[in-house]
Amino acid sequence: MRKPHVLIVDDSKTIRSVLGLQLRNRNIDVTEAVDGLQGLNCIRERSFDLVITDVMMPKMDGYQLCAEIKKNPSTQTTPVIILSTNEKNEQIEKGFQAGAAAYITKNNASKELFPYVQEILDRSKILRDKLILVVDDSKYIIKVVSFGLTEAGFKVITAKNGADAYEMAVKNRPDLILSDINMPIMDGIEFCEKSQKNPDLASTPFIIMSSGGDRRTMRELLHKGASAFLVKPFNIDQLVITAEKLLSDHFRMLLQQREQLKIERTLILGSITSLIQALEARDPYTRGHSDTVADISVKIAQQMSFNSHDLERIAFAARLHDLGKIGIRDDVLLKPGALTDQEYMLIKQHPILGAEILQPIPSMEDIIPAVLHHHERMDGQGYPNGLMGNEIPLWARIIAVADVYDALTTDRPYRKAMSHDKGIRIITQNSGTQFCPECVKTFESLVVNDPCQPKEFSLAVCS
Repeated sequence: MRKPHVLIVDDSKTIRSVLGLQLRNRNIDVTEAVDGLQGLNCIRERSFDLVITDVMMPKMDGYQLCAEIKKNPSTQTTPVIILSTNEKNEQIEKGFQAGAAAYITKNNASKELFPYVQEILDRSKILRDKLILVVDDSKYIIKVVSFGLTEAGFKVITAKNGADAYEMAVKNRPDLILSDINMPIMDGIEFCEKSQKNPDLASTPFIIMSSGGDRRTMRELLHKGASAFLVKPFNIDQLVITAEKLLSDHFRMLLQQREQLKIERTLILGSITSLIQALEARDPYTRGHSDTVADISVKIAQQMSFNSHDLERIAFAARLHDLGKIGIRDDVLLKPGALTDQEYMLIKQHPILGAEILQPIPSMEDIIPAVLHHHERMDGQGYPNGLMGNEIPLWARIIAVADVYDALTTDRPYRKAMSHDKGIRIITQNSGTQFCPECVKTFESLVVNDPCQPKEFSLAVCS
């Protein structure tokens, strides 16, 4: 992460030196300017995360500097703190009218300045380039609100009704939605409800704006998932502050959830890794099987253009696909000869046992179908549920190909390993009946035959 960069503009060398030293001690880069004109030239040459300026300076004062910064589209999102000896209300008001984010008197600087600097830098880091979807059938409202939000540093996209807005939200995944209520085709209430039902949009903060402000409507909308309610006409500053607070709170909540999930995942991974190691220690023939299946599954999924999150989850699912075998007796699991019908029925329970082990863990919910269904067949003759074709989850279909390939080309208690070529041939021959044709075709496109190492293969796409 790059360090924040702050511009200090003051004609007092002492003030610049003291402020600069204290900011650098907080791991912040600092540039100094001796007056407003030099400061303006600095900010035109490079971007800053914050400007701290005095008011009374030669050539250009702090009010003029702030106004020039806010007038230029390329610098208007840069927050400005005015630092002055003047404590008169009219001077403070003049600073805010010029566009300052804060006006701090030098008498209070030691107590107020640096907490405010940190708050602005933190907020700037959180909110920088956040995307807001503005929805209203009034061109005037769209124009005014979009301008105000853009000036505050947000990216803005717009729609004129709820139906268009929903499609845009699904496509662009905005960080916040601001919607009118009364619109043609789909109103704001229906749009809010529909967004809440979409898992990808349900957590997106949703602000309703309306010319009607009755308590019943507000309560109804908040119940349906709206995060805030603004009554028209509202002040743009009020909107910006509301948006900043919602996004900041939302960001912090996501960070907390992510951290909690990371801790939970680390604990779960440690426990489950121990289970897998215990499972594979029982059977020297399958040692490393889970890692190999995971490696092949990920490479198939890569070739099928899965995103990085799904690749990570598929790898996790593949490593756990045989977890349920921990509950199968040794005399059945390690039997060197053919299994009886009763013993085979016990073996067929391992996907269910694996799913049951993972079921109580919330973060495992998305991989359970892959673990449960990796022995289903395209013709419906698999287990445990006899699913057919596309009823079988795609992750399970991918893992099935990788699982069988490694099983065929590895020594097992009941037979010697087959050659690489024979393993590929068996999988190809069973495409459409046992295996998903798309997964088989993708797997074949990755495999490069190596006659010197029949068990090994290299891949055209690397992980």
